[in-house]
Amino acid sequence: MARYWRPATLDEALRIRAETGARPLAGATDILPARANAATWDAPPEEDWLDLSGIAGLRGVARDGDTWRIGALTSWAALRDDDALPPGLRALRQAAAQVGGRQVQARGTLGGNLCNASPAADGVPPLLLLEASVELASPRGVRVLPLRGFILGNRRTALAADEVLAAVLVPATRAAVPSAFAKLGARAHLVISIAMVAADAEGRAAVGACSEVARMWEEGVDPIGDVRADAAYRRHAAAVLVERTRAMARAA
Repeated sequence: MARYWRPATLDEALRIRAETGARPLAGATDILPARANAATWDAPPEEDWLDLSGIAGLRGVARDGDTWRIGALTSWAALRDDDALPPGLRALRQAAAQVGGRQVQARGTLGGNLCNASPAADGVPPLLLLEASVELASPRGVRVLPLRGFILGNRRTALAADEVLAAVLVPATRAAVPSAFAKLGARAHLVISIAMVAADAEGRAAVGACSEVARMWEEGVDPIGDVRADAAYRRHAAAVLVERTRAMARAA
């Protein structure tokens, strides 16, 4: 029988994770739909769960010296509605407003989006643009990895068996540069992107949903083809979105 824990502190969560190997659970907006489609579900049916949603210390956004710290359990709705955030986080706020519907935005978390590691994860291009890092906690201590070193591929991350994603760290220098986000899908809401782009006023751009892992535009994009669009269409769409979001960022 599967076991379930809902600790109140990060220390308690780390102890349980290390002792049991239970899989961390945040908003469950990805896990529950996957459970309904067994063909895409790679977890055993009796997997143990570690519900992190009761840990208040993993929520919120604050500046700490030369870094903006975003708690892993910060919801999309909280990011969407926080108009006190610096202009460089505008792309992330715009992405937050387009993640699923408002129910998903209220429940889903930034950390869950990153750990799910979907090629179409809306949070990745804005954070890649910001040169963000992730803070990973375990009973062994804390380590910080660049986001580009954390997401390794489709549904694959560098999260160790005893670790929990605690926060996302953004350099204040990058957070000061105005940014914008745009995505293309078959409809306006509740859609998996064909292509998405975050760009800033300096002309830098990051592209998602076109390859296994989001990339900076200057690194080159080698689009995939799937049921949503073929590779040629994705390449054209990404180029258009890059120019559009660059103009949006410069006008901000």
